[in-house]
Amino acid sequence: MNLRDLVYRLYAHRVERRLDLAQGPKHIGVILDGNRRWAKASGGTTEQGHKAGASKIQELLGWCSETNVEVVTLWLLSTDNFDRPEEELTPLLGIIEDAVRDLAADGRWRVHHVGTMDLLPGPTQLVLKEAEQATVGNSGILVNVAVGYGGRQEIADAVRSLLQDHAERGTSYEDLAEIVDIDMISSHLYTRGQPDPDLVIRTSGEQRLSGFMLWQSAHSEYYFCDVFWPAFRKVDFLRALRDYAARHRRYGA
Repeated sequence: MNLRDLVYRLYAHRVERRLDLAQGPKHIGVILDGNRRWAKASGGTTEQGHKAGASKIQELLGWCSETNVEVVTLWLLSTDNFDRPEEELTPLLGIIEDAVRDLAADGRWRVHHVGTMDLLPGPTQLVLKEAEQATVGNSGILVNVAVGYGGRQEIADAVRSLLQDHAERGTSYEDLAEIVDIDMISSHLYTRGQPDPDLVIRTSGEQRLSGFMLWQSAHSEYYFCDVFWPAFRKVDFLRALRDYAARHRRYGA
């Protein structure tokens, strides 16, 4: 361990000691951004960047477990990412599959897929379904893996599901228009039954949501971190929690 690492570790310990975990976020959403730029800056390939990003996931979940976080949503692949070249997308899907298998094999986390399954290749769908089934009884953090996810798509899918549900019940469109409300739409989201994210973290310095959990993040706090995702450290995570704790959440009041 060099001097810089020692200083960071001591600083992280200091920040952690001053956190009131009882007031910390219970659901954290993370936009894992910057893999390709990290790879370019370090002289590596895009695939190496994605692999480095995937290897950071277990570290993050360990930090979340230490700080009493109950739900973590990881945005691994957006619907927009399908526009990337096949020579990048195919290895990326393989890396995501390996990461999901690792989450399931860990034995602590409950894995839940959020996203449009039909957009994904068959092997990726199978990995996600098997991981969810294998971890349903685990008692640790609920890990939402957002693969093939888009916030607008989620809302469209929720509305479609709501309409199909009431069509099967024989509800007329006129009657449905009278009764539809926020809670009814929420009950058809990918994350139905879960608490909305208290905190959304985005790495790489970009300060936008890019469609991440558009419905659920209406009252979330946001933390934008300059470091690329593969370089995200525990001290960066703790700073996000410290920043969250310093805010007064008003929920529109």
